[in-house]
Amino acid sequence: MAGETILVADDDKAIRTVVGHALGRQGYDVRLTSNAATLWKWVDDGMGNLVITDVVMPDGNGLDLIPQIRKRRPDLRVIAMSAQSTLLTAVKATERGAFEYLPKPFDLSELLDIVDRALASRDEDAKLPDGGEEEGRLPLIGRTPAMQEVYRVIARLTATDLSALITGESGTGKELIAKALHEFSKRRAGPFMAINMAAIPRELIESELFGHEKGAFTGATNRYAGKFEQAQGGTLFLDEIGDMPLEAQTRLLRVLQEGEYTTVGGRTPIKTDVRIIAATHRDLKQLVQQGLFREDLFYRLNVVPIRVPPLRERRDDIPDLVRHFLGQCAEEGLPQKTLTHAAMERLKSARWPGNVRELENVVRRLAALYAQDQIDVDVIEAELADQPSYAANNAFDPEKESLSQSVERHLKRYFEAHRDNFPASGVYSQVLKEFERPLISLCLDLTEGNQVRAADILGLNRNTLRKKIRDLEIPVVRGRK
Repeated sequence: MAGETILVADDDKAIRTVVGHALGRQGYDVRLTSNAATLWKWVDDGMGNLVITDVVMPDGNGLDLIPQIRKRRPDLRVIAMSAQSTLLTAVKATERGAFEYLPKPFDLSELLDIVDRALASRDEDAKLPDGGEEEGRLPLIGRTPAMQEVYRVIARLTATDLSALITGESGTGKELIAKALHEFSKRRAGPFMAINMAAIPRELIESELFGHEKGAFTGATNRYAGKFEQAQGGTLFLDEIGDMPLEAQTRLLRVLQEGEYTTVGGRTPIKTDVRIIAATHRDLKQLVQQGLFREDLFYRLNVVPIRVPPLRERRDDIPDLVRHFLGQCAEEGLPQKTLTHAAMERLKSARWPGNVRELENVVRRLAALYAQDQIDVDVIEAELADQPSYAANNAFDPEKESLSQSVERHLKRYFEAHRDNFPASGVYSQVLKEFERPLISLCLDLTEGNQVRAADILGLNRNTLRKKIRDLEIPVVRGRK
């Protein structure tokens, strides 16, 4: 909305300049300041149609200003940005009434999009979310962009009761995300109950979830309150929801639709007030296609999808995670340890198929089993002896393995990386296609584009080779090296 005035407060001159120029090019009138006092004076004087403020400034905290701005001018949207990009910062910004939170560094195009949405939303009800903040509540570890997106989703859900589906590989911390959703929600005073579908015998899942009456089945000598009853007023976390039997899925769907359930052996419907958060490492859409998971239940659970990134997508978070785990070990009475730079870099280069859980186990062994106060790279190498580095895992050494072994190794990584979203069919033809294209392309490079020679080397009919080149869209350049 060109012509409107945007107030920008940030003590970093470079950020002020870049943001000012970007907004100016969009036709906005931009006012820039380096301090909170000037920003507040502008707001108090009735200036501006939108505020963009840093969190930490020399004379105050931008988060502390937000409630004052919202009280003084309820229609004035505030965008908070911060280099202190933690979950707590994101949640505080949202709880205090920020329209949006942006971790630094940010993409200017994203900022401009948020500015457009903020100005367009001024006629909406600007209700402040309930609940204060507690400084020590469940900080998640990580400052990488992948984790920032998780934080922002959690922050947006603080004032809602929407169901969420958390997906991610084993060991990524899905239950921590579920606890964060609970701890920063309006249900924080209620119980948080967790149940793992994969850890309970199928015949007992309905009883565990909904409870049972005395005499409902052999061995039911007393009435049992299920997880729904225990979680009343709070949050129920259904871990590994992909392992839930179909009959239990049907009963769960009724609870989500009707807000009531009956115990096993019971007849009287019981009203429930529970927020549902589910998690899985499996591809539920694929399970739906295979008839193993109800499609209507999937959409009921997947109101807000949250993907937890694997550790290999957030390697720069590893130092913070290591220091966090070492600190926990010290609090538990284990010796305080530090790691050399080389040791930390070796941890960052590892593959971590077990994700954060595997990293935590390694760190705990370092704290418990080694006498030295500072852990060097040779200790890390010993701990990771059976786990080659990420770089080494991509290398091919013809003296140590055959081509077949190398292909097998790469296929294992492919299967591992796609185990949660593997296609229902067609894997054989897909893998062959992926293998054929580089094979033919490299052979054409070797023959400098001579298809007759390439066909001989490959042992293919020339017409067959031409068809594959066309089908696989392989460029052919005569005389190429």
